Amino acid sequence: MYEGYCKTDKPEAEDARPEPLEVSGVAAAGAGAPNAPSAARAESRGWRALAWPLFLLVSTGAAWGATFSLARIATTAGAHPIGLTLWQGVFGGALLVGLALVRRRPPPLTRRHLGFYLICGLLGTAIPSVLYFYAAARVPAGVLSITIAMVPMLTFAGALAFRIDRLAWGRVAGILCGLAAVLFIVLPESSLPDRAMVPWVLLAVLATLCYAVEGIYVALRRPAGSDPAATVGAMLLMASVVLVPVVLATDTFVPMGFPWGAVEWAVIGMMAVNALSYSVFYHLIQTAGPVFATQMAYVVTIAGVAWGIVIFGEQHSLWVWAALGLMLAGLALVTPRGQTTDET
Repeated sequence: MYEGYCKTDKPEAEDARPEPLEVSGVAAAGAGAPNAPSAARAESRGWRALAWPLFLLVSTGAAWGATFSLARIATTAGAHPIGLTLWQGVFGGALLVGLALVRRRPPPLTRRHLGFYLICGLLGTAIPSVLYFYAAARVPAGVLSITIAMVPMLTFAGALAFRIDRLAWGRVAGILCGLAAVLFIVLPESSLPDRAMVPWVLLAVLATLCYAVEGIYVALRRPAGSDPAATVGAMLLMASVVLVPVVLATDTFVPMGFPWGAVEWAVIGMMAVNALSYSVFYHLIQTAGPVFATQMAYVVTIAGVAWGIVIFGEQHSLWVWAALGLMLAGLALVTPRGQTTDET
């Protein structure tokens, strides 16, 4: 569901690295000591340059956060998680690959690329999305949105294990905040409305681990020169290819008949929001930089909690609110402060 969380540490290639956004009047004005009017004009231009990317980040993150509630609507109305995941792969993959073809950047189809798409499709869509959809029917949408914030923390932990990132104690503290947030949700007796939800919360955390493993695999095995949107589209389609025989064998296809009801509208909403969000997310990576784009994680998490309250009237315990605060603090600590490289 949220592959983009795993691929924001750096652009595809060094020569494609975007310049960071400048909002300082002095920085935008260039060398020398500008006078006050020119500095003010430069600062105004800097904020105008930031306004559109910031609008895209906030609006897209808010929409992406709604998918937790849409997943809950679809699954509680009877849609099977495996069938939902198939639709997600088909719709999102077709849209992204279609956009790549229009831009004349099709996904390569060599044996190496196909193997890469297969593994990432399994780790980034087929397995974690099915797990999340199973959990969505049994866990509040707001709690699910908090767990997804574990992805960058687990990814950094894996990066340390494989020595593709350097040890930074502040970022380690971020991982510990994330783990503490999960414990705040699953351990206290009064944290969740029903203790029977605990295994499903842990299932959602397992899904975030899949995303993190995918992120590590991408960092280690990503073919050079691949277009990000085309690559994600190919991963989604490959996941769909794998899921088709599973759906047929288990009779879990989700029909999209007319007139549309809650399931159909929720499915269409999820597919449209996910496909649009992927596209905007990678646009931000390329135009505003990966560090700026990673800030969407905050918006998605907060919006997921807010949508759960608005749509379902969810009420959370103090433990869950404390977990949200810890998770946001963990995100702040784990998020890199500048453009990263491949140094080991």
